[in-house]
Amino acid sequence: MEFKEKKNILIGGAWPYANNSLHIGHIAGLISGDVVARFYRQIGYNVLYVSGTDCHGTPITLRAKKENKSPKEIAEEYHKEFTKCFEDMQFSYDLYTKTEDEFHKEKVQELFKKMYDNGYIYEKKDMQPYCEHCEKFVADRELLLQCPSCGNETKGDMCDCGYEPKAEDLLNAKCIECGNKVIAKENNNLYLALGKLQEKIEKYVEQNKKNWRISSQNETEKYLREGLPEKAVTRNLEWGVDIPIKGFEDKKMYVWIEAVLGYITACQKICNERNLDWTKFWKENNNNYIYMVHGKDNITFHTIILPALLLALDDNYKLPDYMIATQYLNINSEKISKSKGNGITIRDMLDNYDSDMIRYYLIGNGPERKDSNFSIEEFIATCNAEIVNKYGNLINRTLKYKGLEKIPNGEMNKEIKDKIENTYTEVAQAIENMEFRKAIEIIRNLVEEGNKFYEEKQPWKQQKEDIQEFNNTIYTCSNLVANLSNLYEPFMPKSSEKVRKLLDIPQALWKYIKVEKDKRLKGIEPLFERIK
Repeated sequence: MEFKEKKNILIGGAWPYANNSLHIGHIAGLISGDVVARFYRQIGYNVLYVSGTDCHGTPITLRAKKENKSPKEIAEEYHKEFTKCFEDMQFSYDLYTKTEDEFHKEKVQELFKKMYDNGYIYEKKDMQPYCEHCEKFVADRELLLQCPSCGNETKGDMCDCGYEPKAEDLLNAKCIECGNKVIAKENNNLYLALGKLQEKIEKYVEQNKKNWRISSQNETEKYLREGLPEKAVTRNLEWGVDIPIKGFEDKKMYVWIEAVLGYITACQKICNERNLDWTKFWKENNNNYIYMVHGKDNITFHTIILPALLLALDDNYKLPDYMIATQYLNINSEKISKSKGNGITIRDMLDNYDSDMIRYYLIGNGPERKDSNFSIEEFIATCNAEIVNKYGNLINRTLKYKGLEKIPNGEMNKEIKDKIENTYTEVAQAIENMEFRKAIEIIRNLVEEGNKFYEEKQPWKQQKEDIQEFNNTIYTCSNLVANLSNLYEPFMPKSSEKVRKLLDIPQALWKYIKVEKDKRLKGIEPLFERIK
C-alpha cells in the first residue's frame, strides 16, 4: 500500500485532570491516539502528537485543602505520575506538557485576549452561588444539592445519574466546605458568545461528522438542537491562569477554555523547539489533518467548544477533522466510580503485567463504539491465548528452531506474501476508519494463518526429508514474523522493536519487507511470558 503525498498530522490526546491517579479507563480512552500517531509515522507523514496534564480548577484546590498541600504541589505530583505512566505505556507523545507550564499560560492569554478583541468574549453580571460563611463565590464542584432527576445527593457539576445541574439548582445548594446554604449574589464575569457561533458550528459539524463516531454525532447534534447557551470563561479562583483583561484581575480562566486551547499551545511549543512551522499543522492549508482523541464525557468540549474557540479567533484556524471518542470501560460490569473505589489504576497494571499486553487488550477489546467490560480473568485469558500461544509461539518456533543458527537461504511462499501485503492494506483502512479492534483482528488472523502454514508444512519432517522445503518454510515464517513486527508496531511497540533488533530491521515501515538470508540468529529469547 503506497501513500504518495506527505501530509501533516496533528493528534491531540485529551488532557487528564491532576486530582487522581489514572485508571485503565483513562488509557482505554486515550490509546487510540498513539495507534494513529505510530501508524502515520510508519507511513512517513509529519506527525505531531501532543497532550498534557490539566493542572488548574476547583477539584485540585479541594484536594489540596484535604491533604494540607498547595494546589501546585498536588498538580505537580500527579503530572509526574501521569508522565511516568504514559512513558511506561509506550505512548509516543512528541510533547506531554502541563497547563501550569509558563509557555502555555502566556500563549493561552494571548489567544484569550484575541477572542475578547474580536467581540466573542464579553462582560456580563449575573446571580451566582455565594457562601456568606466562607465569604466567597462557590464553584459547582464545591456545592451539594439534591438531584432534581434521581433525588440523590450530588455535587453541583454532575450527578451519577447523568443529570447536569442547572444554574437555578445551584442556588438552592449547600457549600461543601462549611455545610451552610448558599445565597444568590451578583457577580461580574466574562462569557463566550456561543450563540453567535452556532450557525458556523452547525455547518462545520455537517461537513465533518462523517469522520466521527456515532456517539460524537449524536451528542453534538443534541446540544445543537437545544441551542448553544453563553458560557462563562472566568471563575472566582485563586489557582489558575490570570485573565489578561482589565477589571478581571481577581479571577482566573475557566479550566475548560485553557485546557482545550492547550492543543494549540503544545503544538506551538514543540514546533519552536524543533524549528518547525506550527501553522502547517493548525492553519488551513489542504495538506493537514487534525485528530482529537478523548472519552465520551469530553465529546462536546471537542466537537463544539474547541471549534467555537477556533472560530472566535478568526485567524484561519483549521477545525478538527476526526473525533475519536471512546465509550466507558466498566470494571467487572460496574461503571468506574471514585466513590465506589472500583477503579484499577494503570500503575497497578504496569506493576504486574507487560505494557504490550495491556495495550493489546485495551485496543482489541476496548470500548470503541459501546461500553465494554474489563476483568483481570478475561485479560489474562486473552493475553495467554492470543499473544503468548499464537503470536509468541509463531516467533519462538520460527526463530528458535532447534539447531537453527541463521536465516535459511529459502524462497518466500507466494500465498503467504500476498496475505501479508493484503493485511497491510486492510489494517491501514481499518485504522483510517477508526476501527482499531478490527485492525487487531485482521493481524491476529494473519498470525493464525502463519501458524496454520507452519503446521501444514511440518518443518520437523522437512528438515529430515527435504532440506530445501525446510529452508523455504522457515524463511517464509521469518519474513512473516518480520512483517508482523511492522503491523503490530502501532499496537505493541515494545515487542515489535525487539523483533526488529533480532532481525536487524532498522525501522518500522508500512510495507512488505524481507529478512536478510543467512543472517545469524543469536540471543533469541521469548518475547512474552505466560501470565499465571
